[in-house]
Amino acid sequence: MPELQMCAIKYSIPGISNPGLPECQVAEWLKKVFGDHPIPQYEMNSRTTEILYHLAERNRVRDRDISLVIEDLKQKASEYESEAKRLEDFLMESVNFSPANLSKSGSRFLNALVDSAIALEIKDTSLASFIPAVNDLTSDLFRTKSKSEEIKLELGKLEKNLTATLVLEKCLRDDLKKAELQLSAEKAKVDSRLQNMDFLKAKAAEFRFGIKAAEEQLSARGMDASLSHRSLAALSEKLSELKEQTIPLKKKLESYLDLMPSPSLAQLKIEEAKRELDAIEAELTKKVDMMGL
Repeated sequence: MPELQMCAIKYSIPGISNPGLPECQVAEWLKKVFGDHPIPQYEMNSRTTEILYHLAERNRVRDRDISLVIEDLKQKASEYESEAKRLEDFLMESVNFSPANLSKSGSRFLNALVDSAIALEIKDTSLASFIPAVNDLTSDLFRTKSKSEEIKLELGKLEKNLTATLVLEKCLRDDLKKAELQLSAEKAKVDSRLQNMDFLKAKAAEFRFGIKAAEEQLSARGMDASLSHRSLAALSEKLSELKEQTIPLKKKLESYLDLMPSPSLAQLKIEEAKRELDAIEAELTKKVDMMGL
């Protein structure tokens, strides 16, 4: 039996009857992931095989990187333990000192020193390591303070802009409220005018109907058409025109009165003017009487 078929049978992957190399790697990866648990059923085709193959490759690369990191950490831990053992032996040989012989205060100070070294991420607790680390930390502090001041200034500008925006918003809201009140008042006026217009239209229709009925009634009683409202209105306009025409005649008459002509000719002109004036006044009186009727 070929080796690839043996791979499919070994890992019991359903749907692989004639597997290739990627399928075998996928089968091996799935067996490793699920362990003793059964592998779920899935549709076996080129697309799913390609996806699972890429996942298996990424998982393999990630496992390799994690293994390298673990090995590196183990190596560093071993180095730290060796360095600690060396320092402890050095202290014991030089001053017969051991951390186990420290008092509670000394142990607390030593732990604080170690914690500071860890926090500053330095390789040892010497001054040559502490001073640059503290300087870097001080520089970071100054940069942070400077950045904080910049942020405060920017925040102050934003607060001013926000205040101005809020004031503008309040003004706009007040203007909008005033506009709404004015619009409501104008709408009330328009509604009132519409109601008045409807009332006037109804009254006009009522008056037209009344006038028509009255004209029909007067016509039935044999009233002269010249006494109708329209005729009287026309006569009133004509009367006004006649009054306007008498004005220059009166002025002309006054001019004759101011002259010193021969008595006979003046008397004739006066009589002629009086006759014209009497005729106009007679016609005017007649029209007035007709209008009074």
